[in-house]
Amino acid sequence: MTRFFLLLITLIYSIPTLGARTIQGIVLSGTDSTAVAGANCQLRSDGKLIGGTTADADGAFTLETDNKSSLTLEVSMTGFSSTSIIIESGAKNLNTGAIYLDEGIALNEVTVTANSTVHSKGRTIVYPAAADVKASATSMSLFMKLPLAGLQANPIERTITVDGGTPVILINGVPSTISDLNALQPKDIEKIEYSRFTPARYADKGATGFLNITLKKRTDGGQVYAWGRSALNTAFVDGNIRASYHQGPSQFTLRYNPSWRNYQQVYDTTTESYIGDDFRVNLEEHDRNPFYYHMHAITLKYDYSPSTKTLFSATFSAEPYITERRTIAGTVDSQLGEYENYNKYKSNDFTPSLDLFLRHDFNEQNSLEAQLVGTLSSSDFRRDNNYIFSDGSEEAYIMNVDSRRRSLISEIRYIHSFSDNTSLSAGYQNTVSNSTNKYLTTDYRPELTENNNYVYASLGQSIGNFYLSLSSGAKLFWISNDANKRHFIRNISTLQASWNASKNWNFAAAFQYSPRIPSLSALTDYAQQVSPYLISNGNPDLKVSDNYLIQFMPSYTYKKFNASLLMNYRTVSNFVMDDVRYLGDGLFLSQSINARKSWDTWANLNLRINDIAGFGASVNLSLSHSEAMGEDWSHHLTSFSASFNMWWNKGPYTISYWRKVPGKYLNGHYVGKEENGDALEFEWQPNKHWTVSASWWYMFDRKGTRYPSWNYSEVNPSVRDRYIKNNSNMVVLSLSYSADFGSIFRTARRNLNNSDNGSSLLKF
Repeated sequence: MTRFFLLLITLIYSIPTLGARTIQGIVLSGTDSTAVAGANCQLRSDGKLIGGTTADADGAFTLETDNKSSLTLEVSMTGFSSTSIIIESGAKNLNTGAIYLDEGIALNEVTVTANSTVHSKGRTIVYPAAADVKASATSMSLFMKLPLAGLQANPIERTITVDGGTPVILINGVPSTISDLNALQPKDIEKIEYSRFTPARYADKGATGFLNITLKKRTDGGQVYAWGRSALNTAFVDGNIRASYHQGPSQFTLRYNPSWRNYQQVYDTTTESYIGDDFRVNLEEHDRNPFYYHMHAITLKYDYSPSTKTLFSATFSAEPYITERRTIAGTVDSQLGEYENYNKYKSNDFTPSLDLFLRHDFNEQNSLEAQLVGTLSSSDFRRDNNYIFSDGSEEAYIMNVDSRRRSLISEIRYIHSFSDNTSLSAGYQNTVSNSTNKYLTTDYRPELTENNNYVYASLGQSIGNFYLSLSSGAKLFWISNDANKRHFIRNISTLQASWNASKNWNFAAAFQYSPRIPSLSALTDYAQQVSPYLISNGNPDLKVSDNYLIQFMPSYTYKKFNASLLMNYRTVSNFVMDDVRYLGDGLFLSQSINARKSWDTWANLNLRINDIAGFGASVNLSLSHSEAMGEDWSHHLTSFSASFNMWWNKGPYTISYWRKVPGKYLNGHYVGKEENGDALEFEWQPNKHWTVSASWWYMFDRKGTRYPSWNYSEVNPSVRDRYIKNNSNMVVLSLSYSADFGSIFRTARRNLNNSDNGSSLLKF
């Protein structure tokens, strides 16, 4: 009877913990891997403490909680830097394994803590250090300081590239734009998940890299953020306004992103020739090319999440964009003598779209996502090329066209987790569109349609410290361009491996095959004469390019130092390039063609150190070699490029300097040089709401931004020197304001990322 009552009492006391989950791990010193006894381990939910304990003599700890939502595990110890670990929602027990704490470095009575960097399932996860957040007035400034190899943040353009391409950007899993990223506050960023390898579901979009930003979770409330900048010595204005409010299961967001330029001091000097079998003309042009544009991107978004398992999102966006360009040139022509040409270019584009998204988690193992995006776009394009000859005669080449496009994108994606180590995702995407181009000079109205299908699957497997991912998909593309009909079927596959060899070393490698299918505009067949010697057209006979890429990346982290090396080899068969050929009678045709092969190899070294008495620095060095080959020609190019960033923070003041050493790139016969740039910036944050900054761009450079280029074609050789003097020695002032009303609860989890940025119009 005594044993029965003891068993009954045990069961009664056990009932409250039957649904609890256990979180355990061990806390070790990052210096010598010894146990950190007495380390404080706390569990927090939405910032509130829900449980805590201390590590025992062996550094081990165990916590239990009934809370099934997403949690934060905070581990701290006097004399060590603290760290935080995000624990995803669910009821499963979790063993975090070894948690390493770096020893704090006391500098003038200040303990500096380093970024916490984790390599998991082929991705790098960074928790920004408090010192880096403090020294960053904007999210772009923060990304310039993070140890993300291959990622380049440009403070002038406010853009991010990964290995020279545009990455997929998610914010809390929600597909986002660079404007959304620029609207974030560094203090709101909890962690950044990063990969140089593009996930399978984005492999057909031409993106390079993956970036998912997780924001700190808070309770109901709202936020207003406004940022603007302008130059004192040129017509230059950028802005970003974002307001959001969360109440219960709903969140509302409004974003407005205007941009304006009016540049008059833009100059070109070009020397070129057109060479045919029985014809040759030499041209020397001195141009002034003023341009003007203004853009107003507006986004309205509503998120509804009745539970942590379900999210519905509706986003309406509209982006009116107007640009005008002129050319005022004097030409010395070996055939026609001296003459003047006045070219006008104007484009009025408007692209409204509605994006509907739904995600539902059936349980911890199964989730389903669905998305529908409808877009109505219009483009009114006008271009007049006028030539006035010395004898008083004139010639005009007019290219005026109105384009209308209607498209619908639908996608469904399923995610299944067999275990913590094995996951599978699969999806299907379809894009249908109908476009009409009305050429005003001839009243020709071709109708263009496309039906683009992409089905994919990806399998990921973890084995100890080793992670392997295999993804493959089939792309089926039907296209009709007036009388031309094309059909493409291609495979897209990626193999990725990652190995956490130790706390300090990580090795990653990948192989990818991706076809490059011609776009609707590239296949446009409508010839238009643009100058006395040149006719431009699309090419309905373009073939698919086959792209093979091999990557290897070792990385090393030790306390406040981070180093990574990327080695790439890429080969492309049937690569697409711009070409000019002779038609006869003094006329030449410019269009895209398939050349035989191109290949390039490059090595990229990234070094970074931070949190040394408020000082930090990073340097990126790149060396590349490229070759392009046709039937009877080949070109080679070796190029070096670099960038470095230094910053120092003291209290509310931050001084930073960024410089880019531009490299060259090869595309067929064409060699161009990347844009130059440097910026010295002083920032002052008088309080948590305001930030004032003053910058000096393109220092001591009388020509501002420069874009030299060369064309080694035997038919159309040329040398061109282009520069924008308006950018020379720019002095830029910026001001930002942010305020939280309560706080914002961000729980959206969304992974599908579709938008229609295609066009049926080939603009010359």
